[in-house]
Order: sequence, then structure tokens, then C-alpha cells
Amino acid sequence: MARVVLAMSGGVDSSVAAHLLLEAGHEVVGVFMRHGEESSEVCKVEDTGNTSLPVLGGLAQGRADHKQGCCTASDAADARRVAARMDIPFYALDLQADFRRIVDYFVDDYLSGRTPNPCVRCNQWIKFGRLFDYADGVDAEFVATGHYAQLVDGELHRGLDSTKDQSYALFGIRRDRVSRMLLPVGGFEKTRIREIASSLDLGVAGKKDSQEICFVTQGHHSDFVRAREPKRSQRTSGNFVTVDGEVVGTHRGYEAFTVGQRKKLGIAMGEPYFVIRIEPETCNVVIGKKDALASQGLIASEANWLVDPADLPTDVAVQIRYNGQPKPARMSVDAGDPDRFEVVFDEPELAVAPGQAAVVYHGNRVLGGGWIR
Repeated sequence: MARVVLAMSGGVDSSVAAHLLLEAGHEVVGVFMRHGEESSEVCKVEDTGNTSLPVLGGLAQGRADHKQGCCTASDAADARRVAARMDIPFYALDLQADFRRIVDYFVDDYLSGRTPNPCVRCNQWIKFGRLFDYADGVDAEFVATGHYAQLVDGELHRGLDSTKDQSYALFGIRRDRVSRMLLPVGGFEKTRIREIASSLDLGVAGKKDSQEICFVTQGHHSDFVRAREPKRSQRTSGNFVTVDGEVVGTHRGYEAFTVGQRKKLGIAMGEPYFVIRIEPETCNVVIGKKDALASQGLIASEANWLVDPADLPTDVAVQIRYNGQPKPARMSVDAGDPDRFEVVFDEPELAVAPGQAAVVYHGNRVLGGGWIR
């Protein structure tokens, strides 16, 4: 069959993906994408005399704050142990320099009053970006991951397990690379994947799914932003203002808030109030009741289409957050700029947050998407 580069995170999904690929007759090369210092020692590759599978290098940043979630030392150890158990080569990619781009984007978006999605960007820039560079370097035909999404007749579709579907996070993959992707676990329920891991005695069957942002190792994300950009964050304190223009309190920095947020506002209004929008030019955080969150539509840019823009339907479904569901809508692509499109929902949608991805579906198929302005 084919040589396949598999991203191995040390979790149950990528571990079972390795088994499924081997079962299908593929030659599997396991790689762990090292983002931080903590995993450096366990990720070192011993000299096996095989020089046909080089390790991509990067510039060490001398920091230890990119070390959680899917890239800790314990995860690296799990990935290496599973690879050894399956007798597949295992290599580490030093991507600290590349990962700095993700961190800078995350910080800059919050300081611009937007809500970033670093996981989607990581898939776009690193997992299905740099990983393809590595695959090309070792003459691998395919790149595989443990994402819950499916490839149907060369098209990207939602995963079989609707409760674990990750197709939203994959919309930014280059169209010409979809044909070189393999998603082995996407056609299974998560419970079945855990059963397979247990039957293989891989030691990861009960491992929890990674949920948090991998580089925010402790505290609130705003603490990370302020530590990263202390001078810029000193200029973000301001007022809480109602949608009617009434000043009702102060805050220490708008980077701590996101559209739709209700909890931990630090202000008592006597009834539920939500963040309606963030105004970085005035440093105001505008709050209001739930009905003020409703939006009839959105504008998105930086579109990535997995089909020819001329073939896009107008009646679609659009998902605006990772844990959301696609909602019926009508879409129109800017005739002069296919990187920009407008969405009008059939029913008003709550908490349309600038900075988040708007992913377009037709049935279960991912057509592409863009970033909410």
C-alpha cells in the first residue's frame, strides 16, 4: 500500500489510527509534533542508522510555556511507547518556531477585540501544513491524523460520531491536499475507538480528550495574553457599557472577554447580561440582555474553499463555533473577491463572535469557510 505519515499525539484517537492504518496494509511513520521544551528529552530520536526519514528541525525559543494539552512530555512518552508497541518508526518534529506564529496570532486577536481559534489555525498552518512538508521529505503519499471527520469520494465530510465531529476545525486545509489526507477514526463512534484501544492493550484507552488551549498552561487566557504583551495590555482597561450607552462599571482589560460571555463579568446587573461586542478603539465592553446577542448574519473573509467557488450553492448550513451546530442559511460570495462571503441565517444566531471561523456545509460535506469579521 502507501507510506503514511501519522501525527501521533499520544492520545487514544491517533494511537488507534496507527493500528487501523497498519491493518489496511499501509507503511506508517509516526511523528510527534513537539511544541515545547518539556517534551524535548523524551522526543529525542536515537540513531537507528536509517537516514531516509529525517527529522525536521526548528529554532528553540528557550521557553517552557507551550507545554500542555496535546504536546506534553507524558503525551510524547505515550506516543513513543505506542509506536514501539506497533513496531513503527517514531520521530519528533521540532516545531517551536512554527508554533510561535500560533501564539502571536492568539495574543494579537485578543488584543484586537476578537476571539481567536488557535486549534483551527494549528490544523491549517502546522498539522496539515508543516506535516505535509515532512511527508514530502520522506516520500510519503499521505498524511493522517486522529481527527473525527471523514473523506467520502475525495470530499471532506463530518465524522460519523456527531458528538465528536471535528470537521469544523479542518476547513482551512488547502484544497489540493485533501486528496492526500487519511482520517482513519472518522468512520467510528468514539466508544468503539476506546474499545479497540482497550483490546490492543495500548494503555491509552481511558485517556481523557484534550480540551484546553495547549499553550495556556495555567490561569485564565487573559493572564497569558498580559504576560506575553505587558505593554499593549496596559492600554486595554475601560468601561462596561450597556447597549443603551450607560456606563455601569469598569474592567481591567477587554482581552478577558468574548462575545456571548455571561459568567465572570465581575459586575452585578440583577439579571443575566452578556458581552454583546468589544470595542478596542474605546476599550468598552458592551453588555446587554440575551436578545441583544442575536444576529441575522455575518461577513467572513480569508475564505478557504474546498470546492470551486463558482460551484458553491446558496442554500447551505453554517457553523460559527467549534461546539456548535451548522444552522440553515443563505450564502453569497463576493463576485470580485471569492475570499469574502456573506451569510444570512434563516433564524437569528446568537453570539456571532469576530475572530471565530464560519464553516460552510452542504449536508455533511464541508465546502470551506472563513473568519468572521
